[in-house]
Amino acid sequence: MQTLTVVGAGRLGGSVARLAHLSGQYQVLDVVGRRPEPLRLACEFIGAGRATTDLGRLRPADFYLLSVPDGEIASCAGELAAAAVMPAGCVAFHASGAGEAALLAPLAERGVLTASLHPAFSFADPGRAVADFAGTLCALEGDEEACLRLEALARALGGQPFRLAPGGKAAYHAGLSVASNFLVALTAMAQQLTACAGVPAELAQPLLGGLMRQTLENALALGPRDALTGPIVRGDVGTVERHLAALGDAELAAAYRALGRQTVALAGDRLSDPVRRRLLALLY
Repeated sequence: MQTLTVVGAGRLGGSVARLAHLSGQYQVLDVVGRRPEPLRLACEFIGAGRATTDLGRLRPADFYLLSVPDGEIASCAGELAAAAVMPAGCVAFHASGAGEAALLAPLAERGVLTASLHPAFSFADPGRAVADFAGTLCALEGDEEACLRLEALARALGGQPFRLAPGGKAAYHAGLSVASNFLVALTAMAQQLTACAGVPAELAQPLLGGLMRQTLENALALGPRDALTGPIVRGDVGTVERHLAALGDAELAAAYRALGRQTVALAGDRLSDPVRRRLLALLY
């Protein structure tokens, strides 16, 4: 049985450790945190592990998860390197969506294999996360041997590991942010516009929700290009002009124009050159 130590007893670290423990393939050794009471609760949730606030007391393990905030990963790696408690050849990894394995450079310099493993999953509720984690896609990048070992760990957790291209972590995370955060922002933008049109607030959610769900399903099933509908792909310049005239808010207008240009690009050869030029003239 392989061993795992978790540095950072938060929601993600506790959930991963619990899943590793439940797999029967990994023994959770140490759980590191700053405060005794949250550490005690974390170990209780995990069902295993020795709580400690002292990096110098860590026992040798096969895997070390640095489950700390993104801005603290590099400094945590430096502290662990200075403590000299991690054996050469073990795997240290973090779970940042945007940061690369290079954040763990101080450990790599000491012979530790380094990588990142990012589960595309929300750990807001650890109990629910553990129950629902099966099938979660887990992005890997970093040292080749570390990634090979983490593939096995991800599968033991119930995840589906895949590799990112070297240097691709920022673009990967930007893609997730567009798909998640920007979708929320688009919902707010659409609600603002329907409110300006006099649509009652209680009708805005069913009005927009049904259309957004159907559109998303089409985009995922058919691909974005084939799912694209609306005035831009139809070359309806007049409608786009009326939309822009109705956008009194400068920020909304700027967002509409930016998204409109992306839509023109997606429409591709479905638009004639003269119509494309007329649309882009409006959208710049």
